[in-house]
Amino acid sequence: MKDKGFLIVFFITVLLLFIPLIAMQCTNEVNWGVFDFLIAGILLLGLGLLLKFVIKKTKNRSYRIVLFLLLILLFLFIWVELAVGVFGRYLLVIDFEW
Repeated sequence: MKDKGFLIVFFITVLLLFIPLIAMQCTNEVNWGVFDFLIAGILLLGLGLLLKFVIKKTKNRSYRIVLFLLLILLFLFIWVELAVGVFGRYLLVIDFEW
């Protein structure tokens, strides 16, 4: 295998998913189900692969930093929305009158 980047991203994702798994064993405050782990794994793996793609395709350091920040902000936006639904709650309040 020439490119070990995918394996590195995969193992980092698995290691990050061990954090809530271990926390579930220590406290009742963390209560994740299989679906939660699946979604978190997809999000983390996707973010890691996108960051790897940006590193590979962009040579300009400024562009790379901006793209990194945008991808991380998008990831956090999705994570917060899935966790507590902050943004969707306010978007549904808007009443359109025709």
